[in-house]
Amino acid sequence: MMTDAAIFRRLAAAAAEQTLPRFRQAGAVSNKLASGFDPVTEADQEAERAIVTLISETYPEHGILGEEHGTKQGDGRHVWVIDPIDGTRAFISGLPVWGTLVGLTENGDAVAGMMSQPFTGELFYATRSGAFYEGPGGNRPLKTRRGASLGDATLFTTTPAMFKGDKRAVFDRLESSVRLSRYGVDCYAFAMLAAGSVDLVIEAGLQPYDIVALIPIIEQAGGVITTFDGGSAEGGGDVIAAGSAELHAAALDLIRS
Repeated sequence: MMTDAAIFRRLAAAAAEQTLPRFRQAGAVSNKLASGFDPVTEADQEAERAIVTLISETYPEHGILGEEHGTKQGDGRHVWVIDPIDGTRAFISGLPVWGTLVGLTENGDAVAGMMSQPFTGELFYATRSGAFYEGPGGNRPLKTRRGASLGDATLFTTTPAMFKGDKRAVFDRLESSVRLSRYGVDCYAFAMLAAGSVDLVIEAGLQPYDIVALIPIIEQAGGVITTFDGGSAEGGGDVIAAGSAELHAAALDLIRS
């Protein structure tokens, strides 16, 4: 099945109709957790509802896995994986580094996906024909930065606090080996890796809807993304992405040391 850019433009527009009017408007925020803080907003819920409606109309035989509204069974082969607002903490803080993630898996493999940031007017997406950017500065293919060593690399993570126990020592070891590290931009970090501005992204405890949409964007742009043990990232977990196979291998060696 071919998935082209048109469906991602339509999905991005449908989600933006729900997210943009609520961004920086101090709307109600609910907490999913009895202990801790995992925020969800009306924008999350309504954006996912709009995305699910469009996918169901366009591909009625496909399954859907959404962060907010759960699972819809489909043909068993195709599953759309949705995070309507990845970076809800950024969203409720007024920072435009959240994004709408929609990915498509075929037989468990992520084959197409998008990250839309409607406030900045940017769309990052991948199909079988490549990875692409549409937005300010002009439309173009996405290409990762090649040739960076660990010592030259820029590393992103959402927050070092996500690395618990022994994993914090792993993160600290990697961070101390790179030239620059930055925190707090959620899915936007992976988009910047695909665009060639960032060399490494490392995250812990991801869910499938946090990462499925981003896998094809990174891979089609020339990058590598796996779990810490080198396995498939589609199931989430502890994930590392790099702009090149060589840098990915060097980072994994450091993680395992």
